[in-house]
Amino acid sequence: MVEIKTDTSIEAMRVAGRVVADALAAARQAASVGVSLRELDRAARTVLDEAGAGSPFLGYRPEWAPVPFPAVLCVSINDAVVHGIPGDHRLRDGDLVSVDCGAVLDGWVGDAAVSFTVGRAKPEDVRLIDTAEEALAAGIAAAVVGNRIGDIAHAVGRVCRAAGYGIPEGLGGHGVGRSMHEDPGVPNEGRPGRGMPLRHGMVLAIEPMVIAGGRDDTYTARDGWTVRTADGSRAAHAEHTVAVTDDGPRILTAS
Repeated sequence: MVEIKTDTSIEAMRVAGRVVADALAAARQAASVGVSLRELDRAARTVLDEAGAGSPFLGYRPEWAPVPFPAVLCVSINDAVVHGIPGDHRLRDGDLVSVDCGAVLDGWVGDAAVSFTVGRAKPEDVRLIDTAEEALAAGIAAAVVGNRIGDIAHAVGRVCRAAGYGIPEGLGGHGVGRSMHEDPGVPNEGRPGRGMPLRHGMVLAIEPMVIAGGRDDTYTARDGWTVRTADGSRAAHAEHTVAVTDDGPRILTAS
């Protein structure tokens, strides 16, 4: 069931969203050659703690997961698409880093992700990240009253495919509210004019993911969480929590 949020609830989600934006900014600022992924998680955790926010990631264990997620960030490096566990790996020059973060404040959730490079950026990585961001912008622009979920999916997928990139199968966006994952699902590819109509008060996490090699298939690593590209090529991820309103889409996780 899709929960329609009141304007007051959307304002409360915007407060949680600002915490997410600040945590992502702190993680990005901490990221440099030689820094461990655990240190990025620590930087984000400090932001959450100072804001009095909790983490919807920490301890999260869906039915398919072998263990609860042990961190407040997902940090996915190079060929990892999503759900990377931040451990003792130290960043190297040229790494492509995707960081996903959530926050819970006063019972409301914000969820967002950003990708960036560390050290000397490769032009192909910059293009991959730019495409993920462009696809996110296209998806957000389609999140208007009167459109349908398929219009968002089509807008995202069209950008990704035009660039020649793969779109990971089975991964996409979702509703957000009191829980991190709510109805409806928001695919990263689809047919326009199909799916659930968009109404004022729907809040969605729109999150394009792109695979440089052009294939869509992935696999889950031995840790039971990290999703990696099957061809070993690099991936990028971008995400915002977005409210559908009568005045147009409103990004709740912007800085």
